[in-house]
Amino acid sequence: MKFLMVLAALVFAVPAAAQDMSAFKTGPVFEGFGPHAPVDGMGEVPADTEFSIAFDVAKGASDGARNRGFESAARFINMHVAAGVDQDNIRLVVVVHGRASLDLISDAAWAARQPEGIEGEAPDNPSSAMIRAMMDAGVRFVLCGQSGTANGIAQADLIPGVETALSAMTAHAILQQRGYTVNPF
Repeated sequence: MKFLMVLAALVFAVPAAAQDMSAFKTGPVFEGFGPHAPVDGMGEVPADTEFSIAFDVAKGASDGARNRGFESAARFINMHVAAGVDQDNIRLVVVVHGRASLDLISDAAWAARQPEGIEGEAPDNPSSAMIRAMMDAGVRFVLCGQSGTANGIAQADLIPGVETALSAMTAHAILQQRGYTVNPF
């Protein structure tokens, strides 16, 4: 009988309310990506706070979308600068491995790997403009060399400025020795 009651509860459950994303905005560092919302009632983030964080990203982007792991790093910067932390006190490295490695390739390399689109033109890498803007703001992107090799990515295929490490494990170990914490989001 308990089983039937649980089953009925699941079948007739009211769907969860849709999330209200109206308070989420981009900026102040990155416009157009990295949305965040102000949080009422939180304590202040001390203005002299310093962050040295390595984001670990293995999941590739969905078709036609930017990589969500990369965007999380942009959101981290946007929300903390908006909360009063000096941008110069935020040091981020995005360590990329697995299928996410493909999101680090240049538009030309991306187009060469895509089927031809309408009028014979392949689309650009959806993450490339975001990656370039983030690198311009001081964010480092480090490719796992093992994943790059497994995915057939040559150094010349990468967006200019993307670094390559022997492995993601190596990159994380070195960053940890230099005082970086790992953010798995």
